[in-house]
Amino acid sequence: MPIPRRPLTRLPEPRRHSLSSNHHWKKPPLLLPLAPFKPLSLSLFPPPLSPLSQLQSPITSPSDDLTHTNAPPAMAPRLFSCFRQRKSDLSPDNATADQASEERRRGGPVLVELFSSQGCATSPEAETLLSRLGRGDFELEVPVIVMSFHVDYWDHLGWKDPFGSSICTVRQKAYVEALNLDTLYTPQAVVQGRAQCMGTDQEKIISAVRSADRLPGPTLQATFQRPTPDSLHISITGALRFKVDSKGADVMVALCENGLVTDCSKGENRGRVLSNDFVVRKLENLCVVKDISAKKPISGNVEFPLWDGFNGSKCAVVVFVQNSALHVFGSQLFQFPDDL
Repeated sequence: MPIPRRPLTRLPEPRRHSLSSNHHWKKPPLLLPLAPFKPLSLSLFPPPLSPLSQLQSPITSPSDDLTHTNAPPAMAPRLFSCFRQRKSDLSPDNATADQASEERRRGGPVLVELFSSQGCATSPEAETLLSRLGRGDFELEVPVIVMSFHVDYWDHLGWKDPFGSSICTVRQKAYVEALNLDTLYTPQAVVQGRAQCMGTDQEKIISAVRSADRLPGPTLQATFQRPTPDSLHISITGALRFKVDSKGADVMVALCENGLVTDCSKGENRGRVLSNDFVVRKLENLCVVKDISAKKPISGNVEFPLWDGFNGSKCAVVVFVQNSALHVFGSQLFQFPDDL
């Protein structure tokens, strides 16, 4: 169902979980301890804080002599772009501002994650903004991939989010630690795992997307199979197109669903019809890579149990590479084949 376009308006302050006693926001009844992030499989069931945090990447970009032999199927045009050229490969005489701008334009997609909840009154506005960003309404030169993680820590307020998961909450807690924040809150937007802001702040999100560090996008291929009606098998192979050092990185696979509509009868959004896109329904670790060159192929398989009413035409798969500091270095989106 199309997402209605509404002008973004300033809403009340986001609901927050306070992790410090001197914070001026009201402490909720349940205090959630922080825990380190561990990749897990999602069950069936996403004034601002600190300035945007920008951290340095330990993964380096290769020379761009790798040939792109096979693109993923039916990908939206704004979700991928051409290869970029490294600044180090440009001679001083040719390293003009125009070439630097072209280099940025030719990088891989920027990954935007939203942490949201149907039990939070501020989240629906952020979900609308995320949907517009994912559809390409802002006509950015930068390709963008978006995902929405629904947390479960507001379920006690009267409405249990049908897409909420403790795994999403654990992932958000890991970002709280990695970005040196002092609180959990919804809605929260995280860009490339390195910058965060309130999920309704259109200006800051777009600014973070435009300024994000981007390496060349992966050139992975995916094949899809349905071994049984209630399971999905995905095989992925190809090159990441950037070097990974000895510290290693995780290649993650997320199964997302669009066009979700919920009639909310309780809680802070009581009486509202809630629309959600790009909702992460499953998350798995494809493989761990370490000490590999940009050209070396990787491969792996994941299998997802499917939910009742699964419709491949409403779903997509996002593959992204993330290190232990949760920095994202590359991402790629796959749509399902029509005959799945």
